[in-house]
Amino acid sequence: MNALQTRPRLLALAWPMLAEMVLGFSVGMLGLWLASRESDTSSAAFALANQLQAVFFLLFRVIGMGVSVVITQNLGAGKHAAAQATAKAALGASSWLGLVTALLVFTGAGALLGLLNAPPAVLLLGRPYLQVLALVLLLDAFNASMAAVMRAHLRTRDTMFNILAMHGVHLLLCLPLMRGAGALPALGLVGFALAMALSRLFGLLVHLALWRWRLRIVPCAGDWWRLKGSLLRPVLQIGLPGAAENVAYRLAMLASVTVVAGLGSRSLATQTYAFQFMNVVVLFSVSLGFASEILIGHLIGAGRLQEAHRLLRRSLSWGLLVSISMALLVALTAPWTLTLFTQDPQIIASATTLLWLTVLLEPGRTCNIVIINALRATGDARFPVAAGAASMLFVMAGGSWLLGVHFKLGLIGVWIAYGADEWLRGLAMAARWFGRGWVPSARATRRRVLSLGRS
Repeated sequence: MNALQTRPRLLALAWPMLAEMVLGFSVGMLGLWLASRESDTSSAAFALANQLQAVFFLLFRVIGMGVSVVITQNLGAGKHAAAQATAKAALGASSWLGLVTALLVFTGAGALLGLLNAPPAVLLLGRPYLQVLALVLLLDAFNASMAAVMRAHLRTRDTMFNILAMHGVHLLLCLPLMRGAGALPALGLVGFALAMALSRLFGLLVHLALWRWRLRIVPCAGDWWRLKGSLLRPVLQIGLPGAAENVAYRLAMLASVTVVAGLGSRSLATQTYAFQFMNVVVLFSVSLGFASEILIGHLIGAGRLQEAHRLLRRSLSWGLLVSISMALLVALTAPWTLTLFTQDPQIIASATTLLWLTVLLEPGRTCNIVIINALRATGDARFPVAAGAASMLFVMAGGSWLLGVHFKLGLIGVWIAYGADEWLRGLAMAARWFGRGWVPSARATRRRVLSLGRS
């Protein structure tokens, strides 16, 4: 990979991942719409159970993030045997993590929904739905790690087509299973979850074929259950801090949403609609961050630190340009697009104001997303957690209450707190990268990779 190839390859890696996220987001929205056709209670059960599924899925990011970075570093250094061994080790870790998670969710479905204060009618629908989602989580544990291995080998197009096909299978099956067809009874939410589980099984089988055909990796029976500590140690050193940073963000966001809920149902509805549009804005930055992480990991493994620095600058420029443009477009069109969700003029006006605040927030968030992924690729995975946790706790969560409730700024105060947190963390990450604070970690990573046996 020479310097002239970096720019087109960066975008070539980013677009397939963007397509995956857009389709996944769309399938989730369709599922919510189908649930709403059943009843409002069904919609509530769907939303609560999916929130729990998303929280537990973060556990699989420990393996996915770590294995992706370690494999890119090994491949950059030409250690192909080490990369294959790490990929197989990820399967064993995924089996145990997925199995424990699935058993916990299946046996504790009612208690978990109870923690979210689910009303009895919601609990009645949500419990069996969440229990079937336990099987989905087990299969997702494998798909997440196997997709991470494929992307680390720069096979993002193959991964994209597999995930697109997987979502296609889900869409084909969910309608007949939810509403019934011929001899099939209508299963409601359970049918949606069962269709999801079958689609994940399809994705797993395709991933196995892709590993064999594209990567020449053929797991043996023991690879599915053995825990290989020496291979998993560097994976966890990257994955655990990365997952901790995600968990800290979700907890701080949950605290801020609690503040918003206390402002009333209209404020909560406004927040919900504004977030839907804000999530669309961030998709490109996230895909670009993942693509940068993969390429920078290759460059660090090859010892090409200056090229890694130039790649980050290019990625950040692309991310800022696209995210700010998207935020402006969303804010300008908000008075019309929001009518798809609500006809309440007060909610539309308030949500439009929040989306204009997103234009100011977005540069800080883009710096966070792109640079944190780059730092992780160098091996500097602990700094984002150490530097970001305090900001998320005190600025995002605490600031939401201080500005929104104490100073009575309402939703505007909460979103000012969001922006202050994103900018503070974004500036900290930029200072870390452009101050070359990541270089010692990158050099240590290079030494570790070179110490591995020759492939």
